[in-house]
Amino acid sequence: GPQPSISNSEGDLLFLLDSSGSVSYYEFSRVKEFMWDLLQPFTFGPKDVQASIIHISTMPTMEFPFDRYLSSGTLQQAIRDTQQLMGDTNTGKALSYAKEKFFSDEAGARPDVPKVLVWVTDGFSTDDISEPMQVLKDMGVTVFIVSTGRGNYLELSAAASQPPEKHLHFVDVDDLPIITKELRDAILDVIQANRLHAVDITSSSFRLIWPKFLSQETDYYTLEYAPGGDLARKRTTQVSGAHTSLTLSNLAPETTYEVALIPESNIHYFPPQTTRVTTLAEEISPTQVLISESGPHSFHVSWAPMLDSVIGYQVLYGPLPGNSAKLLEVDGKHNSTVVENLAPNTTYLVTVTAVYKSGKEKSLSAKACTQEEGSKVRHLRFEDMGPNTLKASWDSADGEVLGYRVRCRRQTGPSSVISVSPQIHSVLLTDLASGTISKVCVKPVYKNQPGKGLCRMVHMQPATDAQGYKHRQRA
Repeated sequence: GPQPSISNSEGDLLFLLDSSGSVSYYEFSRVKEFMWDLLQPFTFGPKDVQASIIHISTMPTMEFPFDRYLSSGTLQQAIRDTQQLMGDTNTGKALSYAKEKFFSDEAGARPDVPKVLVWVTDGFSTDDISEPMQVLKDMGVTVFIVSTGRGNYLELSAAASQPPEKHLHFVDVDDLPIITKELRDAILDVIQANRLHAVDITSSSFRLIWPKFLSQETDYYTLEYAPGGDLARKRTTQVSGAHTSLTLSNLAPETTYEVALIPESNIHYFPPQTTRVTTLAEEISPTQVLISESGPHSFHVSWAPMLDSVIGYQVLYGPLPGNSAKLLEVDGKHNSTVVENLAPNTTYLVTVTAVYKSGKEKSLSAKACTQEEGSKVRHLRFEDMGPNTLKASWDSADGEVLGYRVRCRRQTGPSSVISVSPQIHSVLLTDLASGTISKVCVKPVYKNQPGKGLCRMVHMQPATDAQGYKHRQRA
């Protein structure tokens, strides 16, 4: 979902995108989604974040320069429009090309701002990466690596910035969203490190963080802040040179404050650090209603935020369409409950109402779907159909199945996804290289709920052995 906007950051962020033929169309599209999710909260502009993409292929290609797309909407569309080039995986050439563009006015790069490289790879390269990568790091570029394949850990950990546990991720392409926030926070550590910026912003406060400028015991910071539209209300405070943060409170909601940090030193001159911070709207509850742990006869409802001014919550739920509804009362100290005794495969409208001590009420609704009973694939089995070919078969899932989705992730070669109609319960899997292990998953597709898939690991015997295969259930 939408992320809170991130401002007060400045840096050139370059994606090294594996666009070679070793990446499937499906994997390429998932990586593009991951790139946008990673960037979505940032503020873009000549004094904020700028982003660019370089393709890894036979010859490196820049998709767009840093200064071309300076709004979220235009950048999102540019990432969507990015097309795979195919060709060889010449990562070393792409890194050398990246070094040129990272510091080029022609490419829209800026001097004296942090440089971040995010390399998304399936783990393979046809040329050497160590020397050009080291040159980039020596020039001050922070390197993050996301490997979606079986890359060599020692090689990639040496290529990433140190320490590798913060800059190197191994993750399946379908699980990229799991690392998005962690990687974004690590990037923020780099591009916010040299600036005064605000964190923990609420409707009435925020915390300011800045680099350590002063070291003498006699040095101190003067902090000035005022609403942008009323600078006459400027407030001033002083803290010792040992501080690198300060929380400002008792602020007005939905107000933009101009902030200046002035390092006062008898030895060195430090220019003032400035930033602009907007407080949030006054808190109300609920602003978010979440449905989870859905089963055939129940689901879990939770809401946020929890406020001391709320004495209780009312949870009203009923099937759609229909006009029958039931009510649950929840104490104001809790923010979740379980709704039970529901009908399977049914859509419900859930309304959570906060009752305040003042007597005011605030409501928010969400839809919830119960699952069908037995909505899973059973008895996935395989039959040898000749060299490098298997027939995958399964028993039908219960309920109104719209179809089945079969995913084969090969140890070598591209992954594939096959969608079939609900009447078909088998597919042919080809190009399964001998001596390799592939992961095959079959999942039923329903209209109002996710189906439960079944996965098996399939081991194709080496060509010198007896023909056939082995399969084992995933632990």
